[in-house]
Amino acid sequence: MVDDDELIVTMTARSLKKKGYKTQVQTSAIDIFNKIVTWHPDLILLDINLDEDRSGLDVLKEIKREKLATPVVMLTSDDSAETAIKAMKLGAADYLTKPFNIEELHIVVANILENSRLKDEVDYLRKTGLTCVDSQIVGKSPAMKDILQKVEMFAKSRTGSLLITGESGTGKEVLARYFHSLFHEAHGSTAEYTPFIAINCVALPDNLIENELFGHTRGAFTDAKVDKKGVFELADGGTLLLDEFGDLRLEMQSKFLRVLETRTVRRLGGKTDLHFDAAIIAATNKDLKKAVAAGEFREDLFYRLNTFAVHLPPLRERAEDIPVLARYFLESFAKKYFKKNLKGFSPAAAKALVLASWPGNIRELRNVIERCVVLETEDHISTEHLPVELSVQPLVERRKNMRIILPETGISLDEVEKDLVHQAMVRADYNKTKAAKLLNITYDTLRYQVKKYDLDR
Repeated sequence: MVDDDELIVTMTARSLKKKGYKTQVQTSAIDIFNKIVTWHPDLILLDINLDEDRSGLDVLKEIKREKLATPVVMLTSDDSAETAIKAMKLGAADYLTKPFNIEELHIVVANILENSRLKDEVDYLRKTGLTCVDSQIVGKSPAMKDILQKVEMFAKSRTGSLLITGESGTGKEVLARYFHSLFHEAHGSTAEYTPFIAINCVALPDNLIENELFGHTRGAFTDAKVDKKGVFELADGGTLLLDEFGDLRLEMQSKFLRVLETRTVRRLGGKTDLHFDAAIIAATNKDLKKAVAAGEFREDLFYRLNTFAVHLPPLRERAEDIPVLARYFLESFAKKYFKKNLKGFSPAAAKALVLASWPGNIRELRNVIERCVVLETEDHISTEHLPVELSVQPLVERRKNMRIILPETGISLDEVEKDLVHQAMVRADYNKTKAAKLLNITYDTLRYQVKKYDLDR
């Protein structure tokens, strides 16, 4: 807040602090622009009548000329429309006429900060191309019930961080959103109106990840023409998900540990530590204990994160959830693609889904069901529209019996044989000795099959 009236500055600052805002105050225009750049405020309350040689409008012009994105609310004792119009034309977000009502000030500040936050979040999502992920938790297995119970206890206890491990496609982001919802409801806020920012730590080159996390100040490097908030600031008041966190380089792990401990960040080129209040979720498909032993992950950071951690088991280890998930996805995609007559799965298709190994986990199951819903013309999904690797590949039953699920339309044994030999060659990286062992046949037999189906690299 910049105003030459010390009484107004003192009373207003005290009132805003009671509302939970952090404030910086100034009673003159001396060096004000440099101080604004240093402080990185989310909002500026600026008096129009400052010093004799420099007005608030002059400061506003400089702010806009230098392309600072911070919204400005002008304060004026002149209630004429002309002054207000001039301020708005110069780029003010709003204006208040002194003496102003404190409650009115609170409403204006809250609305502008909320709009600013939403704009930042939308801009970030547009830039990264991220889309909303289904946050519905589906599962009835004992493993999932235990996980959900732990997450609920962590969220209601307001733990500031959470580590989620598990193979790719097991639903780590969905679980993160579930934690986000419970976490902020426990604090009396609605998750719908709190930011959820997700960033993939390996999707950006090493030279950009630090800028993405911490942001930068204008002039920090050649292309830094305006201030930019990092994802820690964008997630303030909400939740930040750092996906593929186990792949962060050691230097960044060290900086992240400091952020986790102090809950402050400093933009690249900045001089001020900025406080943020957000739940931080780290997700990874890596075995962090092995990474620590190999010197690829900081031990102190691992033990700091592992205090509140959950592990999502692969889908093959919780077969009870497969029918529930399959039914959920079928109903969801039937609605999406207007397949009102689609009722369920044929017995053979349902069994094939349960017996499949699902290396891609829930993500793979979801994609398979979507494909089946689009292709199916009858009222039940049959094995005809399941991918060939599900409908004809060997499926391991719980008693270790090897069986082929015969599709209702029949199969070509030559095609099955060719597909299995090809899978074995690919898995063995075209090493015929290893491929023969995978198929439990002799090396000579494997050579004959490879030549017969032309499966050499």
